[in-house]
Amino acid sequence: MSLITEARNGNITEEMKKVAEVEGIEPEFVRRGIESGRIVIPVSPYRYTKPCGIGKGLRTKVNASIGTSSDIVDIDMEIEKARVAEATGADTLMELSTGGDFYDIRKKVIDSTTLSVGSVPLYQAFIEAIRKYGSVVEMKEDDLFKVTAEQAKLGTNFMAIHTGINLFTVERLKKQGRFGGLCSRGGAFMTAWMLHNEKENPLYSEFDYLLEIMKEHEVTLSMGNGMRAGAIHDSTDRAQIQELIMNSELSDTAHEAGVQTIVEGPGHIPLDEIEANVILMKRLSGEKPFYMLGPLVTDIAPGYDHIVAAIGASLSSAYGADFICYVTPAEHLALPNVDDVRQGVITARIAAHIGDMVKNKDRQRDMDMGRARRDLQWEKMYELAIDPKYAKSVRDSRSPDDEEACTMCGNYCALKIVKQNFNFER
Repeated sequence: MSLITEARNGNITEEMKKVAEVEGIEPEFVRRGIESGRIVIPVSPYRYTKPCGIGKGLRTKVNASIGTSSDIVDIDMEIEKARVAEATGADTLMELSTGGDFYDIRKKVIDSTTLSVGSVPLYQAFIEAIRKYGSVVEMKEDDLFKVTAEQAKLGTNFMAIHTGINLFTVERLKKQGRFGGLCSRGGAFMTAWMLHNEKENPLYSEFDYLLEIMKEHEVTLSMGNGMRAGAIHDSTDRAQIQELIMNSELSDTAHEAGVQTIVEGPGHIPLDEIEANVILMKRLSGEKPFYMLGPLVTDIAPGYDHIVAAIGASLSSAYGADFICYVTPAEHLALPNVDDVRQGVITARIAAHIGDMVKNKDRQRDMDMGRARRDLQWEKMYELAIDPKYAKSVRDSRSPDDEEACTMCGNYCALKIVKQNFNFER
């Protein structure tokens, strides 16, 4: 039985118990969340993964995306990226390769991690059409569903499926126009195919068939955001909102059919529109888990977009987003390398924690750090840090004469002076 069926029958599964233990909540809360569609736990019958709960009332989760490109195909590097992402604290992984042997790359990446792994089957289907027929627009509809099933059998836990792009959504885009065009690779592929073939998106027109595949292989459906803005001045426009409406309706259908569902959010949003976007997503989707792609809050910081996205992600999390996709320093510039992945995960985890401090009032770790700093307990500070190894390396690289202080203040450490004159009990 699927997790939704188990939850509807009142059964608490091992996955639900483990998520509850990690989150510090009651298993019944997790069961009710899955039953209502407000929580998902991406699983697979084909491989073991560390259970990861995503949704309302849980800690904000961080996804790390990796994968080859048409220019760089280095499987060993992708495996190392997966391992570094997991070791650095990512909650899930998306394998998004667009170059090389898709099956071999995805299988090796999946075998290298215990994280839930996501994919976008549409990428493979369209690129294989280019290789086989010479053009994206020659993709056969059956090939798209065949690839989806094949990826599911590899042990893929969740899939971004571009169901909300339909003829009506595309018409909104054509009538409106955009500053930054269409930045979603999946959205661009599917829109080109629809316009050339004068056909409806098969993922929309054959949605019931798609759900059969998802349910058979217990894959969590992430409603892809193909119309997301790729430029700040395109945010929250009619094309994006139309797709959200479609995805929200389809997410209800999926949940009723017993398929766990996530709704994806936009990518480039100015600060003053983030709250409105989160409210819209949550209200229209019936509080389903909301996967925010970034968001980037300015377009002028290439090389530092991991910082830009952290600003947006922290606000998104605070307002109610449940799941955020990291952004690396290489965004808009190059395929991320291993160090980019590490920086992206750490930065996104900081953003998620900042959001949880507001959304879930999760401040115990910060309180403990405050005490440790007050009492100059350096080993405790490292233990509480999001990146303990790096924090220690910075201090060790500029070692102070006084081991109790640091080289910022040296002999004039405020905390040491206060410690000599006060005895704080809290």
